[in-house]
Amino acid sequence: METSPKANPQFAKLPPICQTLFEAKKKKKISFEKIGQKIGRNEVWVAAVFYGQAKPTPEDIEKLSSVLDIPTSYMAADLGDNFFPDRGGLMSVPPTDPTLYRFYEIIQVYGYPMKQVIHEKFGDGIMSAIDFNMNIDKVEKPEGNRVIITLDGKFLPYKKF
Repeated sequence: METSPKANPQFAKLPPICQTLFEAKKKKKISFEKIGQKIGRNEVWVAAVFYGQAKPTPEDIEKLSSVLDIPTSYMAADLGDNFFPDRGGLMSVPPTDPTLYRFYEIIQVYGYPMKQVIHEKFGDGIMSAIDFNMNIDKVEKPEGNRVIITLDGKFLPYKKF
């Protein structure tokens, strides 16, 4: 169940347009997945826009405006040319939300093993979070539903100089 923007302290750090987006989404009773399908974007990217973590193109703004019934001029004023995402900083570290804490815990426990496997397979470098895609899927199983998260980032070798 989605929390109301006014009832959730995480929204206090977001630009006002973000609250408008969440309110329109709630009013339309539409999921990030459906919005993404209607505008031709991944649901995680759409959610990132709602949190001020991604910059929509003018075409994205027009499509979002249409889907959410928010005037394009209003959205363009707040998400257009002068908007630049302020990525990160929305949560405390470690996060206190149980779902977010699990991701922190995964990195605490498996971060170095993941890093080593990347280095063994690719060499000295990192996975890009800029040239990057993510998918979240649900697999229903009798013993309990499973969350499948795919992180797909370009490998960036460290430059020798």
